[in-house]
Amino acid sequence: MKEGKVYKKITRLIDETGGLTFMQLDPPNFDPETSGKIAKIAEENGVNALAVGGSVGAQGRILDDSIKRIKENSSIPVILFPGNIATLSSNADAIYFMSMLNSNDPYWISGAQIGSSLPIKKMGLEVIPTSYIIIEPGEAVGWMGRAQLIPRHKSYLAAVTALAGEYLGSKLIILESGGGSPTCAPKEMIAATKKVVDVPLLVAGGVRTEKAAYETIKAGADIIQVGSTFEASKGNLKEMAKKFSTITGAVKKAGKEKR
Repeated sequence: MKEGKVYKKITRLIDETGGLTFMQLDPPNFDPETSGKIAKIAEENGVNALAVGGSVGAQGRILDDSIKRIKENSSIPVILFPGNIATLSSNADAIYFMSMLNSNDPYWISGAQIGSSLPIKKMGLEVIPTSYIIIEPGEAVGWMGRAQLIPRHKSYLAAVTALAGEYLGSKLIILESGGGSPTCAPKEMIAATKKVVDVPLLVAGGVRTEKAAYETIKAGADIIQVGSTFEASKGNLKEMAKKFSTITGAVKKAGKEKR
């Protein structure tokens, strides 16, 4: 499959900087106008892309309106982060076409993908084939996806699962600990996974602090994706701007040192 312009931009920026920061923005948690304002300060403070979605409520009019406001206020890529097949919008630039490789339910491995493939094609969305791997504690996404959670002390299980995903055609690997997780994937797991895969590695869930962002990139991740730490700001844009600047600064520092 031909690589799209969003994916090409992501890989180019990884080569240039060594580490990127994405923000997950879940529309049910912010009204469209606030989402637009958040996108503006995110771009101003070094965020490289917005992953929009994540929950089962991110669909329909609120999703469309949120993305419209985001694109009116920023120029960074908007990538759909689907919670289910309804998290689709032609206003986005691309979509993580995710398969939850360690789910016990075939729906999350291939069923949702079959059900959404033709609408995605008709919308003209750029597809980023993505292996989605759920790590302990898993939180809500682990429960919803009926995941067989990968134990935090079994790094090799994450690594071989990611490698299988790459061999199946994925262009991106996500190690997901779940939104609201107290911590992200362990450094040893990140390093072991990056050692065996050649595609970009994104770590999501539990990247809450400057220290966690720095250590995650330094361990081998190419991208961190943050969300709940900003939701805790409850729309306080000044507080969000400060957090953006701190975390993206840590990512840039780690990326530079890693190269």
